[in-house]
Amino acid sequence: MSATVQFTAPDHYLVDDLYTDEHKLVRNSTRDWVNRSVKPVIEDYCNKAQFPLHLVKEMGEMGAFGPFIPVEYGGSGLDYISYGLIMQELERGDTGIRSMASVQTSLVMFPIYKYGSEEQRKKYLPRLAAGEIIGCFGLTEPDHGSDPGSMKTRIKDMGDHYLLNGAKMWITNSTIADIAVVWAKDENNRIRGVIVEKGWKGFTAPETHGKWSLRASVTGELVFDDVKVPKENMLPNIEGLKGPLSCLDSARYGIAWGVIGAAMDCYDAAVRYALERKQFNKPIATFQLQQKKLAEALTEITKAQLLVWRLGVLRNEGRATSAQISMAKRNNVEMALNIARETRQILGAMGITNDFPMMRHMMNLESVITYEGTHDIHLLITGLEITGIPAFKS
Repeated sequence: MSATVQFTAPDHYLVDDLYTDEHKLVRNSTRDWVNRSVKPVIEDYCNKAQFPLHLVKEMGEMGAFGPFIPVEYGGSGLDYISYGLIMQELERGDTGIRSMASVQTSLVMFPIYKYGSEEQRKKYLPRLAAGEIIGCFGLTEPDHGSDPGSMKTRIKDMGDHYLLNGAKMWITNSTIADIAVVWAKDENNRIRGVIVEKGWKGFTAPETHGKWSLRASVTGELVFDDVKVPKENMLPNIEGLKGPLSCLDSARYGIAWGVIGAAMDCYDAAVRYALERKQFNKPIATFQLQQKKLAEALTEITKAQLLVWRLGVLRNEGRATSAQISMAKRNNVEMALNIARETRQILGAMGITNDFPMMRHMMNLESVITYEGTHDIHLLITGLEITGIPAFKS
């Protein structure tokens, strides 16, 4: 498309007025980086089904990893709205880029900071923040996804070390990760977290191939066959399912923001196209059905923006609940997926090509609506809030 049509991110309810100058600076700098470093290459990497590994160091340099982690451990010491805005802008580029940052931040750095020893924090967090090393998170198993409490992976105390056995599946960053935060049951059936390093005997990470979604992202397994884990690599300050679930809360919060970026990218492309594409001697933007699609997209994006802003305020105050985060994740992912589908139709056949982002976002969002808690499970979490009855448990 030509450069004659100027368009900015939708802000129909002036949500920008709710952000501080620091929030806007963080968002704009991330947006500039995405436009400069992600947009020009992402379609090629998606086509090749490869993750653009060269971007990891740049992401570390600009503070995309662990932005809410204190400065003393390599983070930026920012608030949760800043974290959300970073996730939003990364997903304007691609869900795979945001997923990488989500895992590194919320599923690896967060548990080490919150539940790790001081030695673990100092050893791992600064290097993770800088992008010098990559982490992954091992919770989901081949037979246990929505029911992680039934995991089969085991860790046994051998006196001077632990012995880890089991397998994890659908793990983002698996094959490129230098460390893995892995959740396993001990001899007393208590869920514990351990930090496992690449190269340890018995630890392998085969890649998952054949994905039609998240193609510019690494997905694989973690397999543990009598892996010796040093005692000092156990996370000392957490036991039980609360540990991994609190990590998922942090990741889901970031997702609720991130998918707005995907929706914005689709909306932006659709508005530009509708104003320039002519049929019947006039721009297709003049037709009622196209305006309906654009008006509905803007409405849903606006609702999602207000939802995550309020959630960010609550999280900054330490008052955001798991159920509130769950609702935002479910609502916003569905919103973004619907917008990707509807705006693709505005472009007709052109919408299925990689000249435009809709199909890539649409395919990616099919994963996001499943990972970090499926769409249906999040619906039942809200149902539990309403009725007090857990429909997803026996």
